Amino acid sequence: MTRDYDRIRDELDRAISSPMSRDERMQVFVDVLWPILSPTGVSWLGFYSRADGAEEMILEARRDKPACSPIGLHGACGQACAERTTLVVTDVAKLGKGYVACDPRDLSELVIPLFDESGECWGVYDADSFDVGSFDENDAERVRELLVIAGLTTDAPVVIKTI
Repeated sequence: MTRDYDRIRDELDRAISSPMSRDERMQVFVDVLWPILSPTGVSWLGFYSRADGAEEMILEARRDKPACSPIGLHGACGQACAERTTLVVTDVAKLGKGYVACDPRDLSELVIPLFDESGECWGVYDADSFDVGSFDENDAERVRELLVIAGLTTDAPVVIKTI
């Protein structure tokens, strides 16, 4: 399904301003993306953060329902953070026992690690879908560009891994 990333970019340009905290930027990000992406098969989107050395991640801004929190580092979000790799999960069943199922209806996932200016991974952006194969490398690249625009990650290159 085609997603209108140019429209999202325009909306973010209008909504994000310089004197915003990271928390405010995350909230604006999910609020802008949700009404545009939810009709394209996205069932949930949000952020998880990880404190230095923590063995778990904490749920931050999200749409449009609650999710698991805290989560361990064994799932897709923890793996993306630890390996500093974007994950395009075409079928969550391929993740096996390591998958953290907040909603058993979710069948695919996109997880993008987020970096601060010092290069540390402070968290991840996570999107889920009730459809198998909902996300691809184009989605990963375009959403990452949006995260850079929103000031939520740097533009340092990131490997994309499709599962």
